[in-house]
Amino acid sequence: MKRILFIVLVSLLSCKNETAKVEKDSAAVVEEDVVNLNAQSEIDLRIYDYDGLEPLINKSDDNVHVVNFWATWCAPCVKELPYFETINEKYADQNVEVLLVSLDFPRNYDSKLKPFMIKHGLKSEVVAFDDVDQNRWIPAINENWTGALPATIIYKGDKRNFYEQSFTLEELETELQQFLTP
Repeated sequence: MKRILFIVLVSLLSCKNETAKVEKDSAAVVEEDVVNLNAQSEIDLRIYDYDGLEPLINKSDDNVHVVNFWATWCAPCVKELPYFETINEKYADQNVEVLLVSLDFPRNYDSKLKPFMIKHGLKSEVVAFDDVDQNRWIPAINENWTGALPATIIYKGDKRNFYEQSFTLEELETELQQFLTP
């Protein structure tokens, strides 16, 4: 009988300690979620249809523009994003501007896109693209584009190249160099 009481007492004490640990862990998760929600609400995500996006992908200035079409659900897109971030940082003083155009679904902006931007610390400009008329905007962006992701435009002035592929950093820099050399 003493043995049974001892086992029950030990079980109750260990449950109490485990409960306290679970409550502490739950509080940490709730606190982390609140921090993430606050950070997400601070993200100014601009959303464009094609008419709004068009001026951003057809600028006529002296900068080299690198425009990447991507989505958080596209594994090759996610894999190459760090390369665009490297280009953004490494070539900023050479008048290179990187624009990341997310084709994530609008219902996922708050639940997936914004948390992704925070988690990966994206420094390049990110905009969301929401236009259901694919038959209009896909050929307007490039007549040979199938609509597959990732896709990238690099342009400066009248020179413009379109790539329906994923890049390594070396490949992306090689393509960029064509626009940096006079």
